[in-house]
Amino acid sequence: MSEQELFQIGEVAKMYQLSVSTLRHYEQVGLLKPEYTNPETGYRYYSARQLEQLTNIRYLRALDLPLEEITAYIGNRDVNVIAEKLRHQKRLIVQKQQELERIERKITNRLDQIEDALGSELEAVRRVKMPASRMVLTAGPVEFHSYLWLEKSIRKMEAHQKQPLTYSGKVGVSISREHLMQGVFECYDAVFLLLDPEDEYEGAVEQLPEQECLTVRFRGSHDRSPVHYAKLLEQIRTEGLDVAGPSREVALIDNSISDDPETFVTEIAVPVRPRLHSGRSMI
Repeated sequence: MSEQELFQIGEVAKMYQLSVSTLRHYEQVGLLKPEYTNPETGYRYYSARQLEQLTNIRYLRALDLPLEEITAYIGNRDVNVIAEKLRHQKRLIVQKQQELERIERKITNRLDQIEDALGSELEAVRRVKMPASRMVLTAGPVEFHSYLWLEKSIRKMEAHQKQPLTYSGKVGVSISREHLMQGVFECYDAVFLLLDPEDEYEGAVEQLPEQECLTVRFRGSHDRSPVHYAKLLEQIRTEGLDVAGPSREVALIDNSISDDPETFVTEIAVPVRPRLHSGRSMI
């Protein structure tokens, strides 16, 4: 066989914008073996017939078909076989697109939360409508200095889930209405995970309606929250309101995304309602 009728491996790699190592890998897995290998130099050469075969391989790889499936098809080319492989690959691509769209939405949600936290008016008590949401809830008690308890609660939430939970900026702690009314702010009664709309959860999920809340955001983490609960409760009294349910406290920016505690931002929200009886307060 004349080497002049063949193409060196480097030429083929350049023509098809592939690396030489990729062509060597194709050889190793039995997908495309060189037409001729010089026994003295070890140089590899490909024929024109193989260039057509390589075109098919590159096309199928562009469709993300696995090498083992391409190898099986190249060894036994059949139009019905390739049609079925393409239909199967299309189904996989649609699934990947849906998953990527879900990931994009979660990134957008978290990015919006971070940007909102960075622009917070700190220490200001605001009256806002908290949107309807879904949450997973585990009963406490949890003390703010005991992160082990918080981690244990998260692990319970993750048990039996088909997909790992992504919870950055979504895990919070809660104080019951009873303890809020008693002014007990040092211990939490529950840990919760706020679910994004696209999240699937295997287990009990709490459906929260839209709620009117008094909220405050402050610099720091949960250890600085008691004074801010007192501030919220005082404002609730001043505005003639009652506590309508348990609080929600979430670290919007914490040590999961920042090494500097002075950049942490935590939000407390306490549901409120008009005072039920004139002149009498439920707090």
